[in-house]
Amino acid sequence: MASTTDQKTIVVLGGSYGGTSTAHYLLKHVLPQLPGVESYRVALVSPSSQTMCRPACPRALISDDLLPQDKLFVDIQKQFTQYSPVDFRFVHGTATRLDHINRIVSVELKAGEAENIGYHALVIATGASTTSPLFGLSPDEKVLKETWNTFRHGLSTAKSIAIVGGGPTGVETAGELGEYLNGRAGWLSSELTNPKVAITLITADDKILPVLRPAIADKAEKLLARVGVTVVKKTRVVNTIPEDAGTGNISAKATLTFQNGNSMESDLFIPATGFRPNTSFVDASLLTSNGRVDVNVTSLRAEKAGPRVYAVGDCSSYARPAVHNILAAIPVLCANIKRDLLLAAGKDETAVGADREFKEDTRETQMVPIGKSKGVGAAMGYKLPSFLVWLIKGRDYWLWTTGGLWSGKQWAKES
Repeated sequence: MASTTDQKTIVVLGGSYGGTSTAHYLLKHVLPQLPGVESYRVALVSPSSQTMCRPACPRALISDDLLPQDKLFVDIQKQFTQYSPVDFRFVHGTATRLDHINRIVSVELKAGEAENIGYHALVIATGASTTSPLFGLSPDEKVLKETWNTFRHGLSTAKSIAIVGGGPTGVETAGELGEYLNGRAGWLSSELTNPKVAITLITADDKILPVLRPAIADKAEKLLARVGVTVVKKTRVVNTIPEDAGTGNISAKATLTFQNGNSMESDLFIPATGFRPNTSFVDASLLTSNGRVDVNVTSLRAEKAGPRVYAVGDCSSYARPAVHNILAAIPVLCANIKRDLLLAAGKDETAVGADREFKEDTRETQMVPIGKSKGVGAAMGYKLPSFLVWLIKGRDYWLWTTGGLWSGKQWAKES
């Protein structure tokens, strides 16, 4: 059914970091400054009724006892009860088609119906899906929890685990599983000998953690050895048997074949490589070659999609996928949305000021916990000691930061 409201709808697609932050910021700082504020409404569309601290998945997938579940999963609608229903609407559904010519988003509602939502402005913040369903809401929290339970059942009897992918997700997952299953070597030991479960981390690169300098990557490899993880580099997996091992069949034993012709068997296989932007509903003409929404990297406008269309987060081409880049972009994005809405309402360009410009901070920044008490990383180009990585991220994988983010308190002030 088509929307019948006379209000101008600002549609935000996605209920994670980018989408919830944008919706809160618009409701707090943009709608109140628009002429005829009652003429505007924010509609947040999400396939899941809950949002989650996605970076916590490498620890959370092992056991519900390792992280507080009430902080890990948060009900989206409860975070927006502070706003009037006139100003805000939550749409529990999945975007299936963007008609950027007629400015309509088609949504398949969770209840099974379909709805076409016309938009005055549109923010695409649909994120990305990982190869393994262990690491995100694909499509919702119910499916994710079922996936974790299946994995845990296989974990209870596994004697060998193969993890493919040398980025943060692969390294963190290897570290968490290593410490949980094997413990940690003593202070005088450089590695854990005879681990209970053989865990192998495989990467096609010549080092793990490609964003970080070699010295930090080497430190990570040494910390992994202390929890019984063996790192295999310059090795590419070309085939798995069964083909859906680690994806459709989470707990299947797998045979991995490498590009050099060698192979290995494992009781569990976790593919922790790459991601796929959730942009299948967007016309290919609006996407980059890697499937992300093509935006102006300074204004965050998706200029090919027509006026007042934007994209932020892992589905957008504006920056390297990372939470800190999303949070830095939100004030810039919303300032430009406000400017565009004021212009569309008839304000003179001299009265609304110039665009704000986003500039990605490309300095070395990444924190990677390895087990419950260790980690490696850098911030703004400076190497961090293991203790600081634990203090900032490793103790609860950012859960200490998400309460204010989901509730909108982080965006209490216009910045």
